[in-house]
Amino acid sequence: MYCYNYYYYYYYYYYYFYYYCYYLLLLLQLLLLLPLLLLLLLLLLLLLLLLLLLLLLLLLLLLLLLLLLVLLLLVLLLLILQLLLLLLLLLLLLLLLLLLLLLLLLLLLLLLLLLLLLLLLLLLLLLLLLILLQQLLLLLLLLLLLLHI
Repeated sequence: MYCYNYYYYYYYYYYYFYYYCYYLLLLLQLLLLLPLLLLLLLLLLLLLLLLLLLLLLLLLLLLLLLLLLVLLLLVLLLLILQLLLLLLLLLLLLLLLLLLLLLLLLLLLLLLLLLLLLLLLLLLLLLLLLILLQQLLLLLLLLLLLLHI
């Protein structure tokens, strides 16, 4: 009778300890997946922001190109007119140069922003890899614990 009770309690505690480890592993996996999901959401938000910024810059570039075309047409018209309008022509050419400089500055800003976003994406991917490695190590540790029991 005593042996029977001993084995009964032994299997009873082993059974609950096994399920306790199992649910603890599930909870840890859920806790490790939560930052991963948050990082994926952050990546999607960054990509959406990048797309919106690119659309805005493209619209601005199109507006600048249209303005440049209008100014070029005005310059041609002024050249056809009399020589008395030469001062106005020089002012328009100056405005054209300023617009071109602004366009170049906008392109440089876009390139810098793209480089920064790519760097941020690389850092986030590195963080995702570290989280996955941590999860694999945790699973390995739990497997070793279960094999030891």
